Amino acid sequence: MTETTGYSGSGLVRIKNPHLDSMEEDVLYHLDLGTKTHNLPAMFGDIKFVCVGGSPNRMRAFAQFMHKELGLAGDGEDLADICAGTDRYAMYRAGPVLSISHGMGIPSISIMLHELIKLLHHAKCRDVTIIRIGTSGGLGIKAGSVVITDMAVDSSFKPRFEQVVLDDVVVRSTELDKDLVEELLACSKEIPDFPTLIGHTMCTYDFYEAAVVCVALLDRLEGDQIRAPREVLREYQQRPQRLIAAFIRKRLGLRPPAGNTLFSSN
Repeated sequence: MTETTGYSGSGLVRIKNPHLDSMEEDVLYHLDLGTKTHNLPAMFGDIKFVCVGGSPNRMRAFAQFMHKELGLAGDGEDLADICAGTDRYAMYRAGPVLSISHGMGIPSISIMLHELIKLLHHAKCRDVTIIRIGTSGGLGIKAGSVVITDMAVDSSFKPRFEQVVLDDVVVRSTELDKDLVEELLACSKEIPDFPTLIGHTMCTYDFYEAAVVCVALLDRLEGDQIRAPREVLREYQQRPQRLIAAFIRKRLGLRPPAGNTLFSSN
């Protein structure tokens, strides 16, 4: 959470906007949701985990994967896009897990997060964990390694995010939840077939945005062209999602479902 949002003592998502709760209606335009048109507490009040990623197809596949991982009824193949009324983002739900696409780049993810945080506030969600999962380039690490980000740095290698608000330059820290980072690393011990490590992620305006958990598609010290076969890249993309699934199961006190296989994604 940033300085403009946080948790109250009761675990509710709190937003430091004194005018928000006095608004007659709050239209979350890019999510095709609103406080008058939808019963947000009934739809989302029990959400505990929000996972975001760039690709709509990937986030749909992740929601289907989590549906199976959590042992929910049905096969999960017919999960509906909650944001189907807009072509900006896609949103799927699997039990207490919300899976949302955010597109590419800082502006796109910022718009989505702005409306997502307000959604969680209006829905009266408590103790929500938000994790970004996806891909990135790597520096000095083996392709296919999963990196749990403890800090995002800007193009000057500083742990900060600058934003102009009403003609003022606001600087926010980009250090992430250290306890969550360590918890995710501990969960990686359950998945020994690929390397997992803690590291920094560079966040710039021209390519990959910061991630909490991402997989390196290549080592850029050895070149910047992605040449791995498509099936290898597809398996790479599933690695951070497998880690997050293990983390969510552990938080919920669930065992892995017997005989579950990896999903395929585009």
